Amino acid sequence: MIYSKDELLYFLQEDAKANGRKSIRPRFFGDDIWKFIIAYRKKDYYSNIKNRFKSILILPFKLFYNYRFSVLSHRLCFSIASFNIGPGLCLVHYGSIVIGDNAIIGSNCRIQEGVTIGATNGSSKSATIGNNVFIGTGAKIIGDICIANDVAIGANAVVCKSVEEPGTTWGGVPAKKIGDNNSHSNLSSLLGLLD
Repeated sequence: MIYSKDELLYFLQEDAKANGRKSIRPRFFGDDIWKFIIAYRKKDYYSNIKNRFKSILILPFKLFYNYRFSVLSHRLCFSIASFNIGPGLCLVHYGSIVIGDNAIIGSNCRIQEGVTIGATNGSSKSATIGNNVFIGTGAKIIGDICIANDVAIGANAVVCKSVEEPGTTWGGVPAKKIGDNNSHSNLSSLLGLLD
């Protein structure tokens, strides 16, 4: 959650790095995914202003970014309810991405299209995902589980149990460890994670 303008700027700068961008400013035409990330972060920021006087002044901004977030969510087929996503969020392609309300995602997470992170069995609890995690196309992370730092989850993997070994690669249905490679080669080089 973002509570100050300094935090907002930091999150946007880290998101820009994760998306391989040198600037926060979006292009006028196109750039819908980046515009979505900006709207997502600004909606979070404006929703967290609790000062009564300030909240009246920022009401037009809050309404604008709620609207923009909603329009871009529908256009891009993103259903992201959680505001517990750390800095360095990278959404690569248009396409169905579903992240439940209670999911907690660390910094520098790259999410491909077709990913679902949600609850199961009538529970409202979703996954807790560590830092520097890559989630491949079509992967499903289901239930109240934990994913360690620096993990790569392969395309179409179904993760139903916690992944407690950091710096590993997981794939398959149900997901199992398939390698000892970490996620860093799948993340933007601007993040400075490559050795």
